[in-house]
Amino acid sequence: MSAVRWLVKCGAGAVILLIACGLATARFGSGLQMPATTTRDGTLITLSRYLREPVPDTVLVGSSLTFRLKEEYFAAPRLRNLALAGGSPVTGLEIVANQPKLPRLILIEANVMNRPTDTLVVERFSRGASEPLFFRPVRAAVAAYEQRLHTPLAHEQVALNLRRLVGQPPSDFDSRSYTERALQQFNAEDPADATLGNVKRMEQLIQEMEQRGARVLLFELPYSEPIEGSQFTKTTREIVHSAFPDPRRWLNIDVNRNELRWADGVHLDERSAILVTQAIERALTSVRAVN
Repeated sequence: MSAVRWLVKCGAGAVILLIACGLATARFGSGLQMPATTTRDGTLITLSRYLREPVPDTVLVGSSLTFRLKEEYFAAPRLRNLALAGGSPVTGLEIVANQPKLPRLILIEANVMNRPTDTLVVERFSRGASEPLFFRPVRAAVAAYEQRLHTPLAHEQVALNLRRLVGQPPSDFDSRSYTERALQQFNAEDPADATLGNVKRMEQLIQEMEQRGARVLLFELPYSEPIEGSQFTKTTREIVHSAFPDPRRWLNIDVNRNELRWADGVHLDERSAILVTQAIERALTSVRAVN
């Protein structure tokens, strides 16, 4: 009988603990998501923060090219960069579109359009995503710890260092061997079919979001000269610009290319990323002035 009473007490205690954890999750765990395994953890923490915080004014989605444009580089405080390192712009766009409220302005990188949508990440960070009640308290606690540990820097905290980097001359690092290797890959890959499918989905999402009041613009980040001439770049640009021929649909990034450097011919180095970020902010000022 003592053993039975002990089991009953343990069972009752477990039920009470689960109920308490469920109530705590409902109160404090809203919008907290554990990183999935298909994309970089840093970006997924940003996605989780996007769900938890007030809707920003501006959101960027893109690939690893846009991922290099860190949020703290931007002076605008209500801006979020949801670009996925190694991922597709459409993944971030799907997540934004699935939220009950949209940003005023959504910027889509159009350089890399052949990557598949990460459906696991979209499901995890979309409105109405569900998981077993038992795991919610644990996931919420771990996610809260991760977000506290990786609190992003504000622009004011790094402004002095940004000015110092921009004031330096461009890097003299010789990246020709990396560029040649990247060029071989870009010329060997045919992005046409995958890009056409992603562009079609992107057109649908843009139409839906603009009907809900958001404004959507596309932009292209500069490549090094050899990569600009690659078959991959030419094919992607032809498909995307054919689908979106209106120049008013595009954000014009005016930057002195002679000042830019690419660590591997494809991705901007830190100084160049800051310069491009500043050019984007100047372009956004012009867009807002027109409106």
